[in-house]
Amino acid sequence: MNPRNAIAASATLHCLTGCAIGEIAGLMIGAAVGLSNLQTMALAIGLAFVFGYALSSLPLVGAGMGLGKALKLVLAADTISIIVMEIVDNAVMAAIPGAMDAGLVDPVFWLGMMIALSAAFLAAFPVNRYLIDRGKGHALHHGAHGTHGADGHADHHADHHAHGSEHHA
Repeated sequence: MNPRNAIAASATLHCLTGCAIGEIAGLMIGAAVGLSNLQTMALAIGLAFVFGYALSSLPLVGAGMGLGKALKLVLAADTISIIVMEIVDNAVMAAIPGAMDAGLVDPVFWLGMMIALSAAFLAAFPVNRYLIDRGKGHALHHGAHGTHGADGHADHHADHHAHGSEHHA
């Protein structure tokens, strides 16, 4: 697989995981406290962003980056991807008959969620690839890790991405 496609697939799957966790948590909370469909959807979307950003921040903070800098980088890198995922995911769920009204124990809900998340992945992958090709999106993550070459010196190409500079392949 092309290295940029691999990065884009990894980035998309990473965002998708956070979005899925947030959405399912939001739906569970909304159902448990009796929120309306609209309130539950708003909570699920909000939590999708929170979990998406959190899952992307953890490896950066774990690598020694400060939380503030990690969050700033993640906001720049993941926002467009999460927006695309949420639009597609919710549109697909709304288009599947009965999926929005199905409870968490209903197979229609889970089948709808699998279809919607798959469609969201397919929609966000080219977005992430486009951003990576231009030194944006998850290319910023890879640059921020401060990768080092075999000689132990910082990879200036990675530093180039960490500063958000344009890079055309």
